[in-house]
Amino acid sequence: MKKVHSIDELFQLFADFGHKSYGEDVTSLMHSLQCAQLAANDGASDELIAAALLHDVGHLVADVQTGERADLEEDDDVHEAIGAQIVSPLFGPAVAQSIALHVTAKRWRCTVSPAYHDALSDTSRATLKAQGGLLTAEECERFEKHPGHAAALRVRDWDDLGKDPAMATAPLESYRPLLERLAQNFAASR
Repeated sequence: MKKVHSIDELFQLFADFGHKSYGEDVTSLMHSLQCAQLAANDGASDELIAAALLHDVGHLVADVQTGERADLEEDDDVHEAIGAQIVSPLFGPAVAQSIALHVTAKRWRCTVSPAYHDALSDTSRATLKAQGGLLTAEECERFEKHPGHAAALRVRDWDDLGKDPAMATAPLESYRPLLERLAQNFAASR
């Protein structure tokens, strides 16, 4: 897995790979910017805005992204775990946790609400299978008790909504001050 040591390197991932689509009508970068914009519009904390922006960064470095993904139902790139590993050293668990849990949040919502499942995009429904499908009752209970449950569900909301090809967003660089502040706060807390 590619190590990212700075915000500049993180932004370079978006420059190198953010133009790719992952089965939706928007690029990875457009999706990330839309999710962050939706989070900011909802008055989310800086940590959740950063998580919304970076929740799919694992897709940018996952091995399956180096070529065409042949079968979204089979090729799970565990992007949530990779993404959390990438951002945790820079921003800490307050950002990484929601990234790590956003796929579980989708699986939980699909389990507890068939209507939610039916409203997912075709790509999200296809990847659900590769991501493990519905949760068991025990997995649902464990997720519901997790302290990051509510934050992960918020990131999931923005993830579901951030797929509008016509949505205007601020550029990636506009998030640099927020990310620098989070990185400085995390470094000072260590």
